[in-house]
Amino acid sequence: MPNKHLYRILFTILMVVSFHAMATFTNAGVSAAGTGYEIKLDLNVRIPMRDGAILSADIYRPDTAGKFPVILLRTPYSNNSKRILDNGLYFAEHGFVFIAQDSRGRHDSEGRFRPFVDEGRDGYDTIEWAAKQPWSNGNVGTIGGSYAGWNQWFAAVEGSEHLKTMVSIVTPPDPFLNVPYQNGAFLLGMADWMILVDARVNQELSMYDLPMLYKHLPVITMDEAAGRRVPWWREWTEHNSYDEYWKERSYQDKYDRVNVPVLHVTGWYDDDQVGALLNYAGMIKHGRSLEARRGQWLLIGPWPHAINSAQILGDIDFGPEAVIDINDVYRRWFDCHLREKGCDQVMKAAPVRIFVMGENRWRDEQEWPLSRAKFTRFYFHSQGQANTLNGDGTLSTTAPANEPSDRFSYDPSDPVPTVFVPGSFQLESTEDQRPIETRNDVLVYTSEPITEALEVTGRVRVRLWAATSAPDTDWSAKLIDVHPDGYAQRLLGGVIRARFRNSYEMPVRLKPGKPYEYEIDLWATSHVFKEKHRIRVEISSSNFPKFNSNLNTGKNNGTSMEMQMADQKIFHDAKYPSHIILPVVPRPR
Repeated sequence: MPNKHLYRILFTILMVVSFHAMATFTNAGVSAAGTGYEIKLDLNVRIPMRDGAILSADIYRPDTAGKFPVILLRTPYSNNSKRILDNGLYFAEHGFVFIAQDSRGRHDSEGRFRPFVDEGRDGYDTIEWAAKQPWSNGNVGTIGGSYAGWNQWFAAVEGSEHLKTMVSIVTPPDPFLNVPYQNGAFLLGMADWMILVDARVNQELSMYDLPMLYKHLPVITMDEAAGRRVPWWREWTEHNSYDEYWKERSYQDKYDRVNVPVLHVTGWYDDDQVGALLNYAGMIKHGRSLEARRGQWLLIGPWPHAINSAQILGDIDFGPEAVIDINDVYRRWFDCHLREKGCDQVMKAAPVRIFVMGENRWRDEQEWPLSRAKFTRFYFHSQGQANTLNGDGTLSTTAPANEPSDRFSYDPSDPVPTVFVPGSFQLESTEDQRPIETRNDVLVYTSEPITEALEVTGRVRVRLWAATSAPDTDWSAKLIDVHPDGYAQRLLGGVIRARFRNSYEMPVRLKPGKPYEYEIDLWATSHVFKEKHRIRVEISSSNFPKFNSNLNTGKNNGTSMEMQMADQKIFHDAKYPSHIILPVVPRPR
């Protein structure tokens, strides 16, 4: 089980390294020879915004006469780091001007940092400024991951004609869909992020007893428990439905304003994976022009949020092909879209490139999702005793008939713990789930051993019929590959806060004891279940501290301390056939 030391390591690494390093988009251990350009550095360049605020940028450019395309990275994590220096030098050597700018109110930039609020206007103003400089050819591309990915999209919807392309890396979707809320459940790791970005420079987290902080109630005063006062943290917890506050901080309803080709990059184990999938599909359908709609590319590796960082994640080795020369991918993309160089090679490549886990190989596709995938239902079965790894829960493609329901009690004061792998830069990844499958509040449904390799590639959903004694609760689900030795490799997980079952805007409390149907979105994967492996689904009502515990009262779980037990019932019979839907891809013969 996770301990105090492990929590400290994992969340500090996650929020400081993963958010900070991925904002600089580099991959470790990969380099390319430059083109021979000498490099000129212009540091702490002061760039004016429309309201008079001055933002700081470091600029790396070829030290020669001429005009060059510009690549812009905007980050709240400091533009003065070794990683950004390395990447600035890399792109400048290859004939680009690279600009790394501190977000408003962070590090060397003036103003007050308000997450999401000012990034669009500031990004637009910076793009316009960069396009008009004497060393610029007027073509600007943007790049960055995580929050720096958000920065790109907020700027893109502002509609600058000088923005020609984006490389969007592990970018979260709209704030209420993943970060800081995922389907209504609050992501508690954002407490670390709140501390990190409170004030102008990155704050130190090692002084905190993080496990105690995560248990603090109410969530709204976690800033005070950490010795701070952060207005936007309190706003986040007060606005616990998708109201106007969050709509003003969203971008995915504005694809029709975005007129550029985008390279979307994520990983099957990226905690923000769904952002890339939604953005890819959304731009194809709603992009401002036909050129933009046709200019969407998708790259998905066997990676966590720290993409392309290693071939081993937890205990799983994805092989030597897992790590690629990703800077070369980015450079060729920018060569094409910023100076029309090498476009034949770039644009003739398949628009979708995915890594098929299990087989551990890359595969090119012409579409996402795959139309040849057959959505196959695997139904839950038991004789009412699916609790724990040793229960009687099974999984098969046979629809249930008359079967008793499974039951468990959910205690918000003793939630199911999140299993972590040290050094995974992740809230969850490939962890062996057996340690929590001994709990009575975890239902386990497992198939017979696979007799022939089965590929699952695409979106995975759980259709759950459930009832509770409470006016609100959570339902959590995981898809697991059980190896022949028993190792229960997590593939995917998802959660839904029950009162948001119909709408994130209009939550509705439950009638105690009434069965409701829920759809739990587990996002997507590409994985081959090998012969003799088994498919497993876990169902519970908590995953702490990845998500805050639902207190089961129907009140705002961020502002309340009151809690109650919930008696949970999971149905799997002819009337209420709970199941998981897997996109099964036919195997080549």
